[in-house]
Amino acid sequence: MPKKIAAIVKLHIPAGKATPAPPIGPALAQHGINIGDFCQKFNDTTKNQQGFTIPVEVTIFEDRTFSFKLKTPLTSELIKKAAGIEKGSGEPNRKKVGKITKAQLREIAQKKMSDLNTKDIERAMKIVEGTAKNMGIEIKD
Repeated sequence: MPKKIAAIVKLHIPAGKATPAPPIGPALAQHGINIGDFCQKFNDTTKNQQGFTIPVEVTIFEDRTFSFKLKTPLTSELIKKAAGIEKGSGEPNRKKVGKITKAQLREIAQKKMSDLNTKDIERAMKIVEGTAKNMGIEIKD
């Protein structure tokens, strides 16, 4: 018989840097799971993705056990890494802060494909391109 789900908690945690401090501790403590155990498992699983913030979905069961599912890093972080910048533009329409190529755009879209609501690579590229433009990133051929 499958376990009964008590809650699903969605968090964004820097890879390999989960600690019992807020926001992780309070979000999970209210459901009575072992936070130290979660942090250790999360850090072990994500240590090869250092530098990215990883969206994670924690499923908490009634018997206070848990499982978690990692998603791909945030689109904006993948774009920043590809463009080699620290942060996006405060005024994306006026001030451009970086450039990425169509090839880099396709690569990011392929990484994000499992989290996007499309199976078509061209549409996935459009979604990623929209995020890039909102950050003040130009797309070059």
